[in-house]
Amino acid sequence: MDRAKTAALIVAAGQGTRMGAPKQFRLLGGRVMLAWSHATFSAHPGIDHVLVVIADGQQAALAEALGDVAFVTGGATRQASVRNGLVALAAAGFDRVLVHDAARPFVPDRVIDALIAALDTDAGATPALPVADTLARGIDVLGDTVDRKGLYRIQTPQAFALAELIAAHDAWPHDADATDDAQMLRRAGHVVALVEGDPMLEKITWPADAARAEAMLGAQMVSRSASGFDVHRLEAGEELWLGGILIPHDRGLSGHSDADVALHAITDALLGTIAAGDIGQHFPPSDPQWKGANSAQFLEHAAALVAQRGGVIDFVDLTLMCEAPKIGPHREAMRARIADLLRLHQNQVSVKATTTERLGFTGRGEGIAAQALATVRVPVTRENGA
Repeated sequence: MDRAKTAALIVAAGQGTRMGAPKQFRLLGGRVMLAWSHATFSAHPGIDHVLVVIADGQQAALAEALGDVAFVTGGATRQASVRNGLVALAAAGFDRVLVHDAARPFVPDRVIDALIAALDTDAGATPALPVADTLARGIDVLGDTVDRKGLYRIQTPQAFALAELIAAHDAWPHDADATDDAQMLRRAGHVVALVEGDPMLEKITWPADAARAEAMLGAQMVSRSASGFDVHRLEAGEELWLGGILIPHDRGLSGHSDADVALHAITDALLGTIAAGDIGQHFPPSDPQWKGANSAQFLEHAAALVAQRGGVIDFVDLTLMCEAPKIGPHREAMRARIADLLRLHQNQVSVKATTTERLGFTGRGEGIAAQALATVRVPVTRENGA
């Protein structure tokens, strides 16, 4: 029997009234809040597709944050936004959906695993944590306590059989507000299973919540640095691509791709931070499909692998070694292009140049060498040995 097709639907259409701006696009640990959950779902083997729901007018913000990712625009309410996403997923042939709020950036894999497993027996499932605090009624003064036995705090993502959830949306009274999708499915007569939630899934609503999340993230990440080095020969009749830009020169770098030593060195440095081998393993020079290839795609591939591991690129430092051309006039354009490819601020990219005092192959003008150092933060796991 074929495995059910499962999608993750991230609801990110909020306008951020409590935090002064759309919180899903605010920086958290060096990347926008939305990017954390998107990367987690994208890397999970049980998730076949990730769809983001945004408000109309947020398309540019989404593209800047995540690049070319699947999205739909939402409606006037959360319920309407979710339904727009559900309809799009149903049209694409998906069977199951995990509905998640972008304001909960950190999604443990074990919660996703438990939710997907629960759908084998029930039409819906939600993560929940038992209430541990004393509960009491009262306005201004303390009133009677409330028995907390059997009370839970409900979190997202919530998992559903897609067709059943769409039917629950359609049956929901138009004059009633739905607190979440699990309640809608329950009202439609389906059982919603509870799976163990996680404190990492706490929702970010107020500025103090963001500060708490930053502290939590710092405790869950470890910093890694790795270097990359590359050399290519200068030859007549070749274009000179360096740092992602085309530089006018009487000779260009020769190689199987466009031979951009700068981007190659940074690519190797990024791959090194996650112990993912080197550029030759991912893009073998013996493979004809990479003949003349734009090295920007190599760098973007390495950055995507870092993101899939939950990593955050903090800084990239590049040193170019050559007698000519002069790098100074092109330095800022290189910084801007590298920052754009890595979705970093330009002040997170350093480009330096030096000569070898006319010693060696670079001193004789036979080629250009590049050395790069990348610093990233990756989650602390048993797998990465941290």
